[in-house]
Amino acid sequence: MNEPLSVAWPPAPFGTGRLVFRASEARDRAAFIELLASPEVHTYLGGPRSRDELERELPAVPEQWPGSFVVDLDGVMIGQILLRTATGSHRPAAEGKADLGYLFLPRAWGCGYAAEACVAVLDWFDGVRPGEPVVLATQTANAGSMRLAAKLGFTEVERFHAWDAEQWLGLRPSSSERLRQAAPGG
Repeated sequence: MNEPLSVAWPPAPFGTGRLVFRASEARDRAAFIELLASPEVHTYLGGPRSRDELERELPAVPEQWPGSFVVDLDGVMIGQILLRTATGSHRPAAEGKADLGYLFLPRAWGCGYAAEACVAVLDWFDGVRPGEPVVLATQTANAGSMRLAAKLGFTEVERFHAWDAEQWLGLRPSSSERLRQAAPGG
Protein backbone atom coordinates (compact mmCIF):
# COMPACT_ATOMS: atom_id res chain seq x y z
CA MET A 1 0.00 0.00 0.00
CA ASN A 2 1.25 3.45 -0.83
CA GLU A 3 1.43 6.05 1.90
CA PRO A 4 -0.13 9.52 1.55
CA LEU A 5 2.25 12.36 0.75
CA SER A 6 3.35 14.47 3.66
CA VAL A 7 2.24 17.90 2.42
CA ALA A 8 -0.05 20.59 3.78
CA TRP A 9 -3.51 19.35 2.84
CA PRO A 10 -5.81 20.22 1.28
CA PRO A 11 -4.27 22.83 -0.99
CA ALA A 12 -6.39 25.65 -2.31
CA PRO A 13 -8.20 24.48 -5.43
CA PHE A 14 -6.26 25.22 -8.61
CA GLY A 15 -6.93 24.58 -12.23
CA THR A 16 -6.32 24.80 -15.92
CA GLY A 17 -8.55 26.39 -18.52
CA ARG A 18 -10.99 23.46 -18.28
CA LEU A 19 -10.34 21.57 -15.07
CA VAL A 20 -10.22 22.25 -11.33
CA PHE A 21 -8.21 20.14 -8.87
CA ARG A 22 -9.51 20.00 -5.34
CA ALA A 23 -9.98 17.79 -2.30
CA SER A 24 -12.98 15.48 -2.33
CA GLU A 25 -16.34 16.57 -0.98
CA ALA A 26 -19.53 14.76 -0.01
CA ARG A 27 -21.04 15.59 -3.43
CA ASP A 28 -18.34 13.40 -5.06
CA ARG A 29 -19.39 10.15 -3.35
CA ALA A 30 -21.63 8.91 -6.19
CA ALA A 31 -18.90 9.63 -8.77
CA PHE A 32 -16.32 7.76 -6.65
CA ILE A 33 -18.65 4.76 -6.48
CA GLU A 34 -19.12 4.89 -10.25
CA LEU A 35 -15.35 5.21 -10.78
CA LEU A 36 -14.38 2.37 -8.42
CA ALA A 37 -17.14 0.04 -9.65
CA SER A 38 -16.45 0.59 -13.37
CA PRO A 39 -15.26 -2.53 -15.22
CA GLU A 40 -13.82 -0.29 -17.98
CA VAL A 41 -11.81 1.83 -15.55
CA HIS A 42 -10.48 -1.26 -13.77
CA THR A 43 -9.61 -3.38 -16.82
CA TYR A 44 -5.89 -3.06 -15.99
CA LEU A 45 -6.26 -2.60 -12.23
CA GLY A 46 -7.38 -6.02 -11.05
CA GLY A 47 -11.09 -5.54 -11.68
CA PRO A 48 -13.79 -3.32 -10.23
CA ARG A 49 -15.16 -3.37 -6.71
CA SER A 50 -18.76 -4.27 -6.03
CA ARG A 51 -21.15 -1.32 -6.07
CA ASP A 52 -22.93 -2.74 -2.99
CA GLU A 53 -19.63 -3.05 -1.12
CA LEU A 54 -18.69 0.53 -2.06
CA GLU A 55 -22.09 1.85 -0.96
CA ARG A 56 -21.54 0.21 2.46
CA GLU A 57 -17.86 1.04 2.96
CA LEU A 58 -17.13 4.38 1.29
CA PRO A 59 -17.27 7.25 3.80
CA ALA A 60 -19.50 10.28 3.24
CA VAL A 61 -16.45 12.18 1.97
CA PRO A 62 -14.31 9.58 0.16
CA GLU A 63 -10.58 9.64 -0.56
CA GLN A 64 -9.87 12.58 1.69
CA TRP A 65 -6.13 12.24 2.21
CA PRO A 66 -3.01 14.13 1.10
CA GLY A 67 -2.30 13.52 -2.56
CA SER A 68 -5.85 12.62 -3.64
CA PHE A 69 -7.20 15.21 -6.08
CA VAL A 70 -10.69 15.27 -7.52
CA VAL A 71 -10.62 16.28 -11.18
CA ASP A 72 -13.60 18.58 -11.60
CA LEU A 73 -15.11 19.66 -14.92
CA ASP A 74 -17.85 22.29 -14.72
CA GLY A 75 -18.55 21.46 -11.06
CA VAL A 76 -18.72 17.68 -11.59
CA MET A 77 -16.11 15.05 -10.71
CA ILE A 78 -14.80 13.25 -13.81
CA GLY A 79 -11.74 11.59 -12.30
CA GLN A 80 -9.09 11.37 -9.64
CA ILE A 81 -5.36 12.05 -9.62
CA LEU A 82 -3.37 10.28 -6.91
CA LEU A 83 0.08 11.13 -5.57
CA ARG A 84 1.32 8.77 -2.88
CA THR A 85 4.70 7.88 -1.49
CA ALA A 86 5.74 4.52 -2.88
CA THR A 87 6.82 1.92 -0.34
CA GLY A 88 9.40 -0.85 -0.78
CA SER A 89 6.67 -3.41 -1.30
CA HIS A 90 5.78 -1.64 -4.56
CA ARG A 91 9.16 -1.87 -6.33
CA PRO A 92 12.60 -1.12 -4.87
CA ALA A 93 13.31 1.44 -7.63
CA ALA A 94 10.17 3.34 -6.60
CA GLU A 95 10.64 3.28 -2.83
CA GLY A 96 10.26 6.68 -1.19
CA LYS A 97 9.39 8.46 -4.43
CA ALA A 98 6.07 10.07 -5.23
CA ASP A 99 3.89 7.63 -7.18
CA LEU A 100 1.42 9.12 -9.70
CA GLY A 101 -1.87 7.41 -10.47
CA TYR A 102 -5.03 8.50 -12.24
CA LEU A 103 -8.56 7.24 -12.81
CA PHE A 104 -11.14 8.84 -15.11
CA LEU A 105 -14.75 7.96 -15.76
CA PRO A 106 -15.16 6.44 -19.25
CA ARG A 107 -17.32 9.38 -20.40
CA ALA A 108 -14.24 11.60 -19.90
CA TRP A 109 -11.90 9.44 -22.00
CA GLY A 110 -10.51 10.71 -25.28
CA CYS A 111 -10.79 14.42 -24.43
CA GLY A 112 -7.21 15.02 -23.21
CA TYR A 113 -8.32 15.45 -19.60
CA ALA A 114 -5.89 12.88 -18.19
CA ALA A 115 -2.85 14.53 -19.78
CA GLU A 116 -4.03 18.01 -18.80
CA ALA A 117 -4.75 16.91 -15.23
CA CYS A 118 -1.49 15.03 -14.76
CA VAL A 119 0.58 17.94 -16.08
CA ALA A 120 -1.19 20.36 -13.72
CA VAL A 121 -0.82 18.13 -10.66
CA LEU A 122 2.82 17.37 -11.48
CA ASP A 123 3.46 21.12 -11.80
CA TRP A 124 1.78 21.61 -8.39
CA PHE A 125 3.98 18.85 -6.96
CA ASP A 126 7.13 20.50 -8.37
CA GLY A 127 6.11 23.62 -6.44
CA VAL A 128 5.49 21.93 -3.08
CA ARG A 129 8.20 19.26 -3.27
CA PRO A 130 10.86 20.69 -5.60
CA GLY A 131 13.68 18.40 -6.54
CA GLU A 132 11.72 15.16 -6.11
CA PRO A 133 11.30 12.58 -8.84
CA VAL A 134 7.98 10.86 -9.54
CA VAL A 135 7.28 7.25 -10.57
CA LEU A 136 4.34 5.74 -12.41
CA ALA A 137 3.43 2.07 -12.79
CA THR A 138 1.04 0.65 -15.36
CA GLN A 139 0.37 -2.57 -17.19
CA THR A 140 2.25 -2.77 -20.46
CA ALA A 141 -1.03 -3.88 -22.09
CA ASN A 142 -2.61 -0.52 -21.20
CA ALA A 143 -1.63 1.30 -24.41
CA GLY A 144 -3.35 4.57 -23.41
CA SER A 145 -1.56 4.72 -20.09
CA MET A 146 1.77 3.88 -21.72
CA ARG A 147 1.28 6.75 -24.23
CA LEU A 148 0.36 9.14 -21.44
CA ALA A 149 3.43 8.14 -19.40
CA ALA A 150 5.68 8.93 -22.39
CA LYS A 151 3.90 12.24 -23.02
CA LEU A 152 4.44 13.20 -19.37
CA GLY A 153 8.19 12.50 -19.61
CA PHE A 154 8.36 9.17 -17.76
CA THR A 155 11.05 6.78 -18.95
CA GLU A 156 11.24 3.09 -18.26
CA VAL A 157 13.08 1.97 -15.15
CA GLU A 158 11.98 -1.64 -15.19
CA ARG A 159 9.33 -4.15 -16.14
CA PHE A 160 8.02 -6.68 -13.69
CA HIS A 161 5.25 -9.23 -13.34
CA ALA A 162 2.46 -8.55 -10.83
CA TRP A 163 -1.28 -9.03 -10.64
CA ASP A 164 -1.01 -11.68 -13.40
CA ALA A 165 0.33 -9.22 -15.96
CA GLU A 166 3.49 -7.49 -17.13
CA GLN A 167 3.89 -4.10 -15.43
CA TRP A 168 5.95 -1.09 -16.45
CA LEU A 169 7.62 1.28 -14.00
CA GLY A 170 8.59 4.70 -15.28
CA LEU A 171 10.50 7.57 -13.70
CA ARG A 172 10.03 11.29 -14.24
CA PRO A 173 13.21 12.99 -13.03
CA SER A 174 13.04 15.87 -10.57
CA SER A 175 12.45 19.34 -12.00
CA SER A 176 16.10 20.27 -11.41
CA GLU A 177 17.27 17.11 -13.19
CA ARG A 178 14.94 17.82 -16.13
CA LEU A 179 16.36 21.35 -16.40
CA ARG A 180 19.92 20.02 -16.29
CA GLN A 181 19.12 17.47 -19.02
CA ALA A 182 17.52 20.16 -21.20
CA ALA A 183 20.53 22.50 -20.92
CA PRO A 184 23.00 22.54 -23.83
CA GLY A 185 25.55 19.82 -23.20
CA GLY A 186 23.31 18.38 -20.41
